[in-house]
Amino acid sequence: MKGLLQTLGIFVFFAQLWLPVGAWAGVSEQDAKVLERLEQLSAGIETIASDFTQEKYLAVFQDAMLSSGRFYFKNPGSLRWELTQPVVTGFVLKGNEGHRWHQRTGRSENFDIDREPVMKIVAEQLLACAGADFDWLRQKYHIVVEAQGPVRLRLDPLFETAGFLDYLKIQFAPGGRHVQMVEVHEADGDYTRLRFENVLINQPLAEDLF
Repeated sequence: MKGLLQTLGIFVFFAQLWLPVGAWAGVSEQDAKVLERLEQLSAGIETIASDFTQEKYLAVFQDAMLSSGRFYFKNPGSLRWELTQPVVTGFVLKGNEGHRWHQRTGRSENFDIDREPVMKIVAEQLLACAGADFDWLRQKYHIVVEAQGPVRLRLDPLFETAGFLDYLKIQFAPGGRHVQMVEVHEADGDYTRLRFENVLINQPLAEDLF
């Protein structure tokens, strides 16, 4: 569950940041202008494909645990997240139907999000992103623009996070078109950093990815 909740926090921001006019009420005027610019830059995104590296830092160790993989998103409601190193594992979502796999255990199975509460939470949040329904974002997080060149956001949850999530940091690539880095900070001092590279936007994606 912990890993899925971390993935949820990541995808919430990596998918499109489309927001209705006025949705940033409650943040400072200066921050609202930055967020509105991000909204304009992300308008029209239909697909995303990206490599990523994941660095997991534990408070009790100095060295990071490294992994890497690939991410695909297609509007509406299709997503693939897979780790390729050091262990192959991942999942695909397409509407209410999903499929997941894990090389180490040898398991590969289909699932229905309506029968899996954790995956249902993940799917609902992701589909909200895909459907441009971001009204919940300002209700769920206190948002601060920490830097503008490139843009870096800090998001503190306003909801119960089962004790794992302290805050999120999201940094955009120069120009602001897509997310470049995400940090998921946990209450116990551990954190996960994801770096997105070779990002392709609105390129055709093979149907069998989903």
